[in-house]
Amino acid sequence: MGVTFDLSGKVAVVVGGTSGIGRALALGLADAGADVVATGRREAHVDEVAGEIEARGRRTLRVATDVGQSASVEALLERSTATFGQVHIMVVAAGVNKRMPSRGMTDAEWENIVGTNLTGTMRACRTFGGHMVDRGYGRIVTIGSISSFVGLQEVAAYTASKAGVAGLTRALAVEWAPHGVTVNGIAPGVFKTDLNAKILEGARGQEFLMRTPMRRFGQVEELVGAAVFLASDASAFVTGQMLAVDGGFLASGVNQ
Repeated sequence: MGVTFDLSGKVAVVVGGTSGIGRALALGLADAGADVVATGRREAHVDEVAGEIEARGRRTLRVATDVGQSASVEALLERSTATFGQVHIMVVAAGVNKRMPSRGMTDAEWENIVGTNLTGTMRACRTFGGHMVDRGYGRIVTIGSISSFVGLQEVAAYTASKAGVAGLTRALAVEWAPHGVTVNGIAPGVFKTDLNAKILEGARGQEFLMRTPMRRFGQVEELVGAAVFLASDASAFVTGQMLAVDGGFLASGVNQ
């Protein structure tokens, strides 16, 4: 069998797929041939992205989902399997962030960020991974961060959650490898999205640029290649990996 990046005939669900990185990945998987269900909490955004998927000639569903609620994620799987029979690919891109000094962080602020980024990822993986294990095939792609590997100033909850996503990715990869399911993650570098636009204003953004050898922020479309690779049979023997797409940030020591 030749190496193939073609996703024709595959069904993908992108949790957190209605904005930012998730939206770019949902549309990228559709461009690669998959039928794609892109979901998020806001119905208007779900409908908008579904229209873009249909414009590419792919099938989709309009289902709003909250990763904070197990029942909501389970309902998403039920709707998806009722329509398509099987889900082959699941990408979980739901995420939140807020910059604040750790000494002043409340339990509620911590729990909101860790609950969405880490526990939400676990809920999506548990629900769709179980379906995939039962059928002997699946591709799960999580979204980490450069903060899965390095500390970033005044985003302790986000950093801890994304380090947790990397650990969860490895643990599930080991557990589900005998069942035909691969679990890998993408670790984006600095991409300007609605989530981090304020954080990147001023000196912080300039420091990120200085520490990124390519000297620019990424474009979310530049994450699609990694996602298609990890979602396709081209990566059949790859599992438990975090693939950094970061313009060289994590490789960088001295830049000048």
